[in-house]
Formats: sequence, structure tokens, C-alpha cells
Amino acid sequence: MIIFCMIVGIATPASAITNGSVDRDDHPQVGALIGDAPESDGTWAYCTGTLISPTVFLTAAHCGRPGKRTARVSFAGRYEPGAKVFTGRFVRDPRYTRGHHLHDVAVVVFPSAVPAIKPARLPAQGLLDRMRDDGTLKSTRFTPVGYGALTPTKREGGWRFTYNDTRNRTSISFGRLGATWLRLTPDPERGEGGTCFGDSGGPNFLGTADSDLLVATTISGVDDVCRSTNIDYRLDTPSAREFLRWFVALP
Repeated sequence: MIIFCMIVGIATPASAITNGSVDRDDHPQVGALIGDAPESDGTWAYCTGTLISPTVFLTAAHCGRPGKRTARVSFAGRYEPGAKVFTGRFVRDPRYTRGHHLHDVAVVVFPSAVPAIKPARLPAQGLLDRMRDDGTLKSTRFTPVGYGALTPTKREGGWRFTYNDTRNRTSISFGRLGATWLRLTPDPERGEGGTCFGDSGGPNFLGTADSDLLVATTISGVDDVCRSTNIDYRLDTPSAREFLRWFVALP
């Protein structure tokens, strides 16, 4: 699974859903980036992303190693070898610098439309700022979805992370809004979870489990055991939209 050092204030890239449940068919537009060979534990998914047009899949720039030109994507609720995969061109935001997670966004552009899946919706510019200003953002909950590690368990000598190539989701509360980042923090009293290793590039939908409004992508967290604040890249900013507009029509 991909792990990188992050900018100051951000720990390691996020990759899995903790304290969540199997997503089943609630978010069929969320898919997994599939490796050319399995990981040491036999799993294949290494990052997550979301279909935002019939031919465009949104993920994180750090999900592609230097020189990466193509990527394979599966939309199976649980990936198994032999499942249908879609191969497309991997394109990073050209402003992204490895090791610095500004502009940490990329797309996979498929040569033809992915059939029978309705893409997620993207936010209008400044949506989260307007929600903060009118007082509604503070009480809003979000729905992260991803194929990453499940809730880590404490073992002798450290923590154990379990992966199963399955699309999961959880609910998480608002933390803080910055110019580039949306910070989300699990509320244990509500039984909320968050993201972990393997969920990088995956969606944070605005609202409850049936929402398809994608407002931020998972980038990182502030601890190494996926129990604290998630750091997510806003998609309603002029900077994010500057890249996205080359590939999709924006609201």
C-alpha cells in the first residue's frame, strides 16, 4: 500500500475506511485503482477514486508513481482477480510536486465511456465557503468511501492493518475549513469513522450515505492509526477547478 511523508501538519496518506460498513451498491461510481500484481497480503487495490464523467475518474496525484502513464480501475464492490477493469490515461495536476500535497489531484481518462454507472456530481465554486458563512457547515456530516484498510487492531509490536479489496463507507463530522483543505473529525459518540491507508483519492460526499455530491478527495490524516482528523482536498476552489475544467464540465 502507498505510504508517503507529508507536508508539515499532515501525517501519512490516508487509505482505508475505519469503523464503517460495506458500501454494497450505494456508491457504484467509486472504484479502486488496481495494481499489476498483488500486494504481499494478496490484495490488489492501492488507492480509491470516483467516476466524475462517463470517461473521467478522479483520484489523488500521489497514487501514481513517477512516470506513471496508465492506470487500471475496477468498480466491483469487492475486487477479485478476473473482475472487469477499465484502463485509462493517468494525468496528474501539473502543479503537483511529489512530497508536497498541494494540487494532489489526478484523473484517469478512459478511451470510452464506463457503462451503466452514473457519475458523481461536483460542487459549485465556493460551496463550502457559503455553507460556512451561513452556519450550515458546522453541523453537516460527510460520507467517505474507499477500498483501504479496515479499523487497525493493536498487536504485540504494533498495529495491524487489514485489507480486503472491498468498498466501504462511514460517516464523519466537520472539523475545520481552510483555503485548500477540508478537515473532518470522527465523533465517537455518533459511532463515526474515517479514512486510512488505501482510501487516498477517494470521495468525501456531502451529507448522508445516499449522497452523490463529491466535495473533497481523501489525501491524509494526522495520526498513524487512522483514528483522528482526516485531511481532504477541496474540489470547490478555483485552484482545483482550474485542473478539473480540462476534463469535465463544471457547475
